[in-house]
Amino acid sequence: MKITKIETFVCNARMRNWIFVKVHTDQAGLYGWGEATLEWHTRAVVGAIEDISQLLIGEDPTRVEHLWQMMYRQHFWHGNGIVRGTAISGIDLALWDIVGKIHGVPCHKLWGGAVRDHIRLYCHLGGGRMEDFYQTDPTDARRFGDLAQRAVAQGFTAFKSMAVPETMPLEGLRPLKYAEACVKAMRDAVGDDIDIMVDCHARPSPRMGLRFAKVLEPYGLYFFEEPCWPETIEDIALIQRSVSTPIATGERLVSQHAFRELLERRACSVLQPDITHCGGLSEARRIAAMAEAYRVALAPHNPQGPVSTAASLEFGFATPSYIICEAVLDDVPWRSEVVREGFTIVPEGRIVLPNTLPGLGIEIDEEAIKKHPFEQEVLLRSFYRDGSVGDW
Repeated sequence: MKITKIETFVCNARMRNWIFVKVHTDQAGLYGWGEATLEWHTRAVVGAIEDISQLLIGEDPTRVEHLWQMMYRQHFWHGNGIVRGTAISGIDLALWDIVGKIHGVPCHKLWGGAVRDHIRLYCHLGGGRMEDFYQTDPTDARRFGDLAQRAVAQGFTAFKSMAVPETMPLEGLRPLKYAEACVKAMRDAVGDDIDIMVDCHARPSPRMGLRFAKVLEPYGLYFFEEPCWPETIEDIALIQRSVSTPIATGERLVSQHAFRELLERRACSVLQPDITHCGGLSEARRIAAMAEAYRVALAPHNPQGPVSTAASLEFGFATPSYIICEAVLDDVPWRSEVVREGFTIVPEGRIVLPNTLPGLGIEIDEEAIKKHPFEQEVLLRSFYRDGSVGDW
């Protein structure tokens, strides 16, 4: 059996262009689907996949680890940058999909079988609607409370918000009071039985990140995400040691080597590798093994398209330290037209039952994709009040 072709299909989903990867084989009807979505870098990733495919045409698709090593290590430059890491990830997902189909089992059975009966989903405030999640005015605490109640009414027992505003390297009390008012409104709206997460998007400086973490500590967050740049691991570790709130980070890291340093520094309580960026399911499983040794939880970053979600769930059903799955389900109204999924979502509690179809359990409708061709992603730029460049 050989790989005969690797194709990419780009599907515009407003904020993102989903990049689907299809690996073809010389066995009739046997192919695999992956995803390599990377916002604002669509053309670069598509080109990287085309470059990497030269290594794989004619190779046996079932030698997944061998092919991963080729993609990561060959042609001199290692695949530890975000563009090439994403390209490798998309192909790796498709290869695992093929192996599952060959053996007639879901991918999680290839990795030792299910370690849990179901997986809990959490949503973005607003269900994935960009304007509600990213553009809600941080001064509008009541709006945060209303959206929190809506998430609970939809069955979710956990949700994530962007309650920390864009913040200069050092500011006074105003942004801290804003964030506290928004989180208090959410907690008051949904009570103590619902888990609330706050994503800082690495907007604050290390010192401001620590101040936000301390201000929000009384509200019992499930986790506090990316309190400062991932480049400042020592500062993330300092924040982790300074509050009881679990600190989460890792979505911008590529390769196990970056995660090894995070774990060695005891910098977080929750690792968030993005399966479509970090090196695919092959690398995510190595990262998970390291996390297990340190007793650190896993909650993969997953705001992308449907193949990414299917892969995250397969990974979760086979990974003991996996705690919850991020899910964006309402970003576009036609999402269900593009994909058929093998897993089942129970509305009450928004829990997912295991996929029963081979591989990742998904099928992409190529004709539906054609209705939503590539468009340049929505331009999002951030500037502080003095006109200097900020972190979005």
